[in-house]
Amino acid sequence: MLNEEKLQQLALKLFEIDAFKFGDFKMKVGINSPVYFDLRVIVSHPDVMDTLTDLLNEFIADKKLSQAGGHLCGVPYTALPLATLVSIKGNKPMLIRRKEAKKYGTKKLIEGKFNADDTCLIIEDVVTSGSSILETVEDLRSEGLVVTDAIVVVDREQGGAKNTEERGVRMHSLYTLSYLLKVLLEAKRIEESTVKAVAKYIEACQIRSDGSFMHGNGTKVVNELTRVGMTFEARADLAKCPLAKDLFKLIATKKTTLCLAADLATSEEILNIAEAAGPYICILKTHVDIVSDFSEQFVRSLQSLAKKHNFLLLEDRKFADIGNTVAQQYGGGLYRIAEWADLVTVHSLPGQGILKGLKATISDKPATLRGVFLLAEMSTQGALTDEKYATATMKIATEMESDFVAGIVCQGKDVVTSPGLLQLTPGVKLEEGVDTLGQLYDSPERVVKERGADICVVGRGILNSKTPSEMARVYRDRLWEAYLERVSGDKNGSEKNG
Repeated sequence: MLNEEKLQQLALKLFEIDAFKFGDFKMKVGINSPVYFDLRVIVSHPDVMDTLTDLLNEFIADKKLSQAGGHLCGVPYTALPLATLVSIKGNKPMLIRRKEAKKYGTKKLIEGKFNADDTCLIIEDVVTSGSSILETVEDLRSEGLVVTDAIVVVDREQGGAKNTEERGVRMHSLYTLSYLLKVLLEAKRIEESTVKAVAKYIEACQIRSDGSFMHGNGTKVVNELTRVGMTFEARADLAKCPLAKDLFKLIATKKTTLCLAADLATSEEILNIAEAAGPYICILKTHVDIVSDFSEQFVRSLQSLAKKHNFLLLEDRKFADIGNTVAQQYGGGLYRIAEWADLVTVHSLPGQGILKGLKATISDKPATLRGVFLLAEMSTQGALTDEKYATATMKIATEMESDFVAGIVCQGKDVVTSPGLLQLTPGVKLEEGVDTLGQLYDSPERVVKERGADICVVGRGILNSKTPSEMARVYRDRLWEAYLERVSGDKNGSEKNG
């Protein structure tokens, strides 16, 4: 029997390294899914590869599949590294199936030494419909090999096992999706609402043997794990960045999504507005390079107010240089931003290196929680940040430095697909329009419900008010009301249980 504890520990590790995640993802079969598996990432984690290989070999022995697999063949291309390690550790010969036959030399489709009527066990990473397994089966059988069984790491339970069995191939899964959800729930990594939403979706979206799909009872099932439809409490469990988890909880507890842009020129002005608006905000955003009398005392006073009123500090530095340079800008100089700013804004233009540089600055302070907001889009007319740029930014945020990225600065709800990331959107004002310098403004309701903002940045709408405290309260209330309407799906806002 397989070691249950070892199975569970590996499942949690796969979740930690983003081998599977929750959100709204387009699948190969043409449907959207609330859960996505990407086991390709395990090649960057030798310890995970080693553990998984051992478990697969134990699984093969436990299922008594040695006779079914005189040879091993990994489904190209994701399962090839796994099949190679299983072959080496299990002392089993391996075959390689090409997706296309060579146009030169032997022009083989199946590489390796074998004879007709030899048996072959297929190894696959993730199965939805089973189509990739069946394609491999067809090519192996065309060469005279006998294929009766397949081992998979994860069965999404959407019809793959049934479809392969219809073609004479028994599918054996190390994990099922329902088992993984159970492990995450018991470990308190996700909430029960997440488990129910995924289970409901998977049950309703089964893939037929011909590759077509159907929704349960012929009706379309709404993905309940879309970012804009989930509560902040539920999304906190899905955040990979520790600071983002804390921010989700702060927002839910304080019931505010308001970020105040304190773009003022003196310490006194900033401290006064922080004191006045502090009870109503989740973040205070600064531009310290415009503060004429910046000092250590100012920073200490600002941190004191943040603690008093329970809000985070975001320095809108918009880092945009090479890693070595931003490390010095972040940790040194006159402002020593890393010492006091919980969050900073960062352009993704330089690539992953900019995040590595920033992280290196705080690497010797593991107890200090810090995070970044990556800029994917800007709120000014004529901005050059197009869809391609936004997509590339999201890739950095979700695949490369997910433990450091708290969220994305953008304008549209389609940019941020991961529920574990926060969308920060500037340009919010009670009166919509454009200022003389091209800054676009939208109403709180439009920014939250139509554009998908989680945290909304308000500056002059509060700073220029005769009663900043009261105006901050007005913005907080309207933004929170819009959020409640968004997650309840009630455009009239009749449900208030967010």
